[in-house]
Order: sequence, then C-alpha cells, then structure tokens
Amino acid sequence: MAPQREWFEKDYYEVLGVASTATDKEITRAYRKLAKQYHPDANPGAEDRFKEISAAYDVLGDADRRKEYDEVRRLGPMAGGFGTPGGFGGGDTTNFRVEDLGDLGDLFGGIFGGRGGRRRARGPQRGADLETELHLSFEDAVRGATVAVNLPVDSRCHTCGGSGAAPGTATHTCDRCGGRGTLDDNQGLFSLSTVCPKCNGRGTLVDTPCPTCHGTGTERRNRQVKVRIPAGVEDGQRIRVKGKGAPGQGMAPAGDLYVVVGVDKHAVFGRRGRNLHISVPVTFPEAALGTTVTVPTLDDPVTLRVPAGTSPGTTLRVRGRGVPSNGTKGGTKPGDLMVKVDVAVPTSLTDEERQAIEALAEVIEPAGREHLGVAK
Repeated sequence: MAPQREWFEKDYYEVLGVASTATDKEITRAYRKLAKQYHPDANPGAEDRFKEISAAYDVLGDADRRKEYDEVRRLGPMAGGFGTPGGFGGGDTTNFRVEDLGDLGDLFGGIFGGRGGRRRARGPQRGADLETELHLSFEDAVRGATVAVNLPVDSRCHTCGGSGAAPGTATHTCDRCGGRGTLDDNQGLFSLSTVCPKCNGRGTLVDTPCPTCHGTGTERRNRQVKVRIPAGVEDGQRIRVKGKGAPGQGMAPAGDLYVVVGVDKHAVFGRRGRNLHISVPVTFPEAALGTTVTVPTLDDPVTLRVPAGTSPGTTLRVRGRGVPSNGTKGGTKPGDLMVKVDVAVPTSLTDEERQAIEALAEVIEPAGREHLGVAK
C-alpha cells in the first residue's frame, strides 16, 4: 500500500488512543472497544468517527502497513529539504521512493524531477476497499462458519472484462496526458498536477465504448461473496477478505473486503476471550455437604463435582469446554468453561422448611463478625 497524504495529517495512534509503542494485541483491543462504542447501529450519528477508527486500524492493524506508516511519519513530508540526493531525509532510506508517495509524488515532482527523479504514471488504479456488516449466532461465532455476503457493488464489466472497450476493439494511450493520467502545471520550483479531463485519469482512451458499461469498465450488480469466519471470532472483530472489494480501474487489481462481525448473545453462556462462563445455582445443603451437578456445554452436558463447603461465588473450571480451537496449525487452544456456583436463597418458605432451618440455626455456629469491630 503506497503512503497517502492523510498519513502525514492523521496520528492513527491518537485516533485509537494507544501509544506508538503499543503491541498488536493492544491495538486490536483498542479498536474493538472503539468500534463497538461508535458503530452507527449503536451510536447513530457517529459514522464519521467510526470511519476514522476503521481507517486507523486498516494501517496499524497490518504489520507491514504499520511499519511503513511509522517510517513515513518519522521522515515527514519535507524530510531532508532539497539537498539530499538519493534519499528523502538521509539515513537508511534506500527503500523509500518519492514515487511511492502517491499524490505527494505529484506535489514534489518538480523538485525531484529536476534531479533525475522519475515520475510514476497514474495509469490503472487499484479498486477501493469495501466494508460490510455480518451478524452471526453465538454458536456460529465460536465454532466458525462459511457464510455468503451479498454486496451491491460496482463490478468489473462482464462484457469487456474491465477494459471499457467494446469486444473486438482496443484502447489507446491518451494523447493529451501521454498515458500518465495527469496534467502538469509548472510553477517554478513546484510542478502541480491535475487529473487529465480527457481520459479522467485512466491514461487510456476508448474508440468504441463497451455497450454494457459505456466505457467505464464497471457495472453495478449484486455480488455474492463467500466469507470464511474463523472459529472464535468476537463481537466487533473485522475480517479482511483479500481481493473481494471494488474492482480496479482498467485491469488493475480489486480492493479488499472488510467484514465487521456482530455476535448475538447466548441465553445461557457468557464469553470472555476463549472462555465461556455460566452460573449454576445450588442449595445451601448442597454447597455445605457437596454435590454433583449437570451443566451444559457447547456439545454434550458434563457432570461437575461441587466440593463440600463451597462458598457462594466460587468458580469451578471445566477444561477444554470453552470456545473450540480454530483448527489451524499452530492455532489457538480451546478455552475452558468457567462455572460460577450461586447459592440459591429461597424467598418463601413452607412451615416445614422454616422449622428445619430454625432447627439448623440452633445448632450451627454463627458466622464470625468480630473482625468488623462492631457489636454482634
């Protein structure tokens, strides 16, 4: 991904509320929290803020893009001034090229062009990235699923294959911009560029436009994309489907599709990471004397031993019965089922029950409260 002008203007770390030294996990955690808070469904009117958060995570959530972003931010758009030949600010910049700056390459083209720099032609443009939402059941989210997503998008024309030319005809280089897609306006030291109005920035012209797309190379239609949802996906997580976004101009590659997953709540289970949580009520005699209880899991129920003397709020662990492994080599291990023991206190008693509890109260030692420093 070539650096964009916005990289110099936007501090993506500040947008996500993390330090520039944040780990990948910290960045992902911050994104999920903000995406859930500012998602338009939950917070109408926050569309711009949500887009800003998504744009920041597009860069910082990808290791290669983040590295490039950090380097560009470190150098700055005017790093090194005008007198550092072969580099852009000195130091180890052998892989940093002016033509990789996209729009900024046009801005500084007059400066570096005079020093032998080569201006990159605009030519075909990569397709835009798309984003859509997908709602999953709790079970599909924890187990993984392959689902079809319907997208009304501009797709590469099926008649001309994206060239914009009618079948049997060809395109030719724009005679006004020479195939670069831009026109220069030399103003002394600087050379400012504008999109060529004759070819609309494509760098090519069509003699006989395609009858289906009228020379644009794209057509609007519904497209179904199958998306594989990995096991253990969480609410608000963003999944990238490479090459399934909007088609590129001409024969350029398509953009990517980003799927924001919403996960329904479960009637019984809660979830924290890869562990599932459930509360199981027991009576006071069961907690005091010990018992066995049957608890549900995502698969078959299991029998769990509650030790004698279990206090209310105690959490018991059933290993391997949480969110399943994603099944990939070196993937995550299955989580655990965390069972919280709640002692159920009856709100109404029969005469027989009341007599039994009163009899117990006569023989049982009262709870020690001396440490509170107040009278009994």
